[in-house]
Amino acid sequence: MTDATHSRNLLHQLQSTLTELGVRPGAILMVHSALGGTGLGATAVRDALLRVLGPDGTLVVPAFTPENSDTSREYRRSVEGMTERERAEHRASMLPFEQSATPCPAMGALAECVRSTPGAVRSAHPQTSFAALGPRALELLSGHDPYCHLGEDSPMARLYEADAQTLLLRVGFEVCSAFHLAEYRMTPRPPRRTYRCVVEEKGNWIEYEDLDLHDGDFGEIGGLLPRGLYEERAWAGRQAVLIDMRDAVDTASALMSRYRRA
Repeated sequence: MTDATHSRNLLHQLQSTLTELGVRPGAILMVHSALGGTGLGATAVRDALLRVLGPDGTLVVPAFTPENSDTSREYRRSVEGMTERERAEHRASMLPFEQSATPCPAMGALAECVRSTPGAVRSAHPQTSFAALGPRALELLSGHDPYCHLGEDSPMARLYEADAQTLLLRVGFEVCSAFHLAEYRMTPRPPRRTYRCVVEEKGNWIEYEDLDLHDGDFGEIGGLLPRGLYEERAWAGRQAVLIDMRDAVDTASALMSRYRRA
């Protein structure tokens, strides 16, 4: 079998898998993905997703940018072992967030592909933006409060209200960003902390407070979800999971309220 034939078969299998999972034509679909090892390019996967969604559907991806923050895990890893002077030089050289141009490499090839597609819409948060293609993209992503990562004043809440679906394509619940909205709705709420990032030009740092978001137990939370709450199929050697965002957020919020308190 040639590489081209293999890729065509895999894309056909992807479209069949998405249909079997229950991706609805005309739906709003938030996708987290890992395409490494499939042999497929992000453009081909993007187009397959858009074909299943149809002209009335909207494809959404996280376009987060931890690279421009000195309060992120990525920053702490990047400066580990540096001297104080080296850290200062590194911080001074960090590129600012530009809504129309800053890439999102930490989110994977598909997210970067969607973000950079002509006509894509991107929300304005300098750390936790979203990118989308489709007729409802602007409606869902506009007005992202720069002081609210993923709570009630973010696109995540609008995706919830719009009855979006969440697709985990060859990734686990560890990266399910809908669980962050659950954190804003759990009881008691997590404490707040300070975040910093550079915007507009080098050296222009802003500081703000928001919830102290924590994804370290998202895999465990996902494992506690009732099995009937989501659909699961194999594709390209790993699992693909589809869950309604409302189910994910509501159930995770209740679980977190008990699990984290314990």
